[in-house]
Formats: sequence, structure tokens, C-alpha cells
Amino acid sequence: MSECTHDCSSCPSAGSCDHKIVKAKLNDRSSIKKIVGVLSGKGGVGKSFVTSLLAAQLAREGYRVGILDADITGPSIPKAFGVKGPAEGEGGLIYPIESRTGIKIMSANLLLENEADPIIWRGPLLGNLVKQFYEDVLWDELDYLLIDMPPGTGDVALSVFQLLPVDELVIVTSPQDLVSLIVSKALKMAEMMDIHVLGVVENMSYVACPNCEEKIKIYGESNIHEFAKQMNFEVLGQLPIIPGNSTKVDEGKVETIVLKEIEEITKKL
Repeated sequence: MSECTHDCSSCPSAGSCDHKIVKAKLNDRSSIKKIVGVLSGKGGVGKSFVTSLLAAQLAREGYRVGILDADITGPSIPKAFGVKGPAEGEGGLIYPIESRTGIKIMSANLLLENEADPIIWRGPLLGNLVKQFYEDVLWDELDYLLIDMPPGTGDVALSVFQLLPVDELVIVTSPQDLVSLIVSKALKMAEMMDIHVLGVVENMSYVACPNCEEKIKIYGESNIHEFAKQMNFEVLGQLPIIPGNSTKVDEGKVETIVLKEIEEITKKL
């Protein structure tokens, strides 16, 4: 019999075995008040960008914040914050890398000798690494730990929801025709895993004209509010496209981006 990976979705004995999932246990030198997962139903909608903005705003407000980058095969958090590894440790614990404003970050890229090297692992190994990031990282005392989830609803997302004590979810989407399908999948997964969804953030909603401040909907009109009523979830905010923000992220200066919409969202966390 093969070793149990805690991934019941691909197990031929699902529903008939008596194996209990062992929840991850935080080390005794760390304390976390609230864990918020940031999820998207697909890639390319700005999930990591939203995670970074939320963390930076919370830090500005005086909270102690950490980011667990669970997007193991596509980590972008270290680049956005301009931090590099390798992360060090002692006594069986790993020290997270701190950003300019003191945000504690742990990502697969911070463990690689060459950050450009790919991580070519199967789902169970990726899930185990996420669990290790929670258990074996010296987070110290945090008010918020934000988990930057991988896109979609696959193995790693399942592992996070099964193994880590996630308090609530923020779902990120964009104003395109697939929004209803994308959000539906994420909402349904959260419901199946019994995790509260705080609400949905729509990224890339519009561009504000620099002269008249008219909102230009480059992706067309959004149906997020109508869909929110149908599915009974809250629209936390609609973020604009601002020229220059992508450059700041590429330069590792995401902490310098301030959006009033993000300020409103953090009040609800």
C-alpha cells in the first residue's frame, strides 16, 4: 500500500479508509491571530498583486503581517517585495525574510540557490512544502498571515484547506465573461471545505482618465454586482489599472503602492 498523501481527491480508497488528516501544528515559538487565504479560480487575474497590497496596507496600519507563498511553482511574492534568499534557520526552524516594512515572507524561491530554477514536483510534495512553511517557519507573533494561494482548485489548494487553519478567504477575479464560472468554482470549493468567504475583489476593473477621471472599462461592463446578488457574496472592491504599478512590482516596490480601495478592504479583514 502506498503512503497516504492526505489528498483524498485522487485516492482510490477515498470514502472507505479510516485515515484521519493530521492538521498542521504551529511551532511553539510562533503565534498567529488570523489566517486569510487569497484565492483565484484561474491564473492571470492579479491574485499575488492583491495579496501584496493587502499585506502592505495592513503593515502601514501597524499590524504584524506575514505572507506564506503557497504558489510553489509560480512564486511571485519575493520579486514584488524585492526580497531574496536563501532563507536561513537553526534548531529545525526557518527564518522568514523580512521586507522593507517588516512583512515576514516565506516562499519556495527563498529556498533556491538560483531563483530562476523551476520546481518540478507532483502535487503531494507541493502540499507537504506548504505544510512545512506553516509548521517550521519562525513566524514569531503575527496579527495576520496571508496565504497567496496557487491559481485554481487543485492539489495544493486542497492541501492548504485541509491542513492549515484558514479563517477566511478573499477571492480575486477580473471583469471578463468567465467571471461567473471562475468565482463559482472558488466559492463552491470554499463551501465544501467549510471556510468562510469574506468576499470578492475584482482586479483590473477600469482605467481612470487622467483628465476627467472617467472610468474606462477596457474589458467591458462588469457583471460582478449582479452575480454577487445571485450567489450571495460581498464585492469587497473593484481595483483600477494604474499605469506604473506593474513597474513598481517588477522593481520590488509593491509596498509603495497605496490604493484607497485596498484601505477599505483591510477594514473588513
